[in-house]
Amino acid sequence: MPAKVIDCKAIAKEIRESLKMKIREFEHRRGMKLCLATIIVGGDPASVSYVRNKEKVCIEAGLKSLTYELPEETKEEELIELIKSLNVNPEVHGILVQVPLPKHIDEDHIANMIAVHKDVDCFNPINAGKLYRGEKCLIPCTPKGIVRILKEVNAELTGKNVAVIGRSNIVGKPAAALLLNENATVTICHSKTKNLKAILLSSDIIVSAVGRPKLVTKDMIKEGAIIIDAGTTMVDGRLVGDVDFEAAIELASMITPVPGGVGSMTTTMLIENVLEAAYIYE
Repeated sequence: MPAKVIDCKAIAKEIRESLKMKIREFEHRRGMKLCLATIIVGGDPASVSYVRNKEKVCIEAGLKSLTYELPEETKEEELIELIKSLNVNPEVHGILVQVPLPKHIDEDHIANMIAVHKDVDCFNPINAGKLYRGEKCLIPCTPKGIVRILKEVNAELTGKNVAVIGRSNIVGKPAAALLLNENATVTICHSKTKNLKAILLSSDIIVSAVGRPKLVTKDMIKEGAIIIDAGTTMVDGRLVGDVDFEAAIELASMITPVPGGVGSMTTTMLIENVLEAAYIYE
């Protein structure tokens, strides 16, 4: 039987409807709009596309969305001054600095500048440390969305073998940490991993976040496995994932599509994080 294609858009829509009510409650209680400030430096096409979509979804949910589009040549000191002003602005509840940043700007330094309580994508090392310790913090949006998808489809995580392909600080590592917190047995795979096929064939759940088309092929998938494809690459003008979808669907029990999969959850989790940020230090 072909795999069930997980309707991530429907899951995201249902969550956003619930968030709309909570956002209205926030406005009534505080007498102000919930506000997210996004900073984008340079004109990276993927970043611009994401920010445009984010703005649309945030506004539909009832958020005030401020976007600061800075030129490629913006100095690091100028970016830091903007972040500092947003840190102390009581009308801004969440701050997102879109990556990648231009090469002359130190992303690690910028991550340290974002106020911990407004750091809605867990860039600040303090939040990252809390995440890995299992303490309460603002959780990175895409990894949070991945775990939420698994919970929404009632996937059993405790004791399950999970392979996370990719070790980025944005998706791979935090996704692995969150899954460990759910009592899964997690293996992180990357470009230097030996016997990737053998690891995947022993995995009940595969999470791929690399950006390499058809990295995961049919012969690497255990029958009945759940596949969460968080990788995205443009190929011949269309967005594709890391998994050979048409082949994988024959073996997996459930699978997320690309497009219309994990990406649709990322912005939804961002909205949820802005709401959490507004209340976290109340």
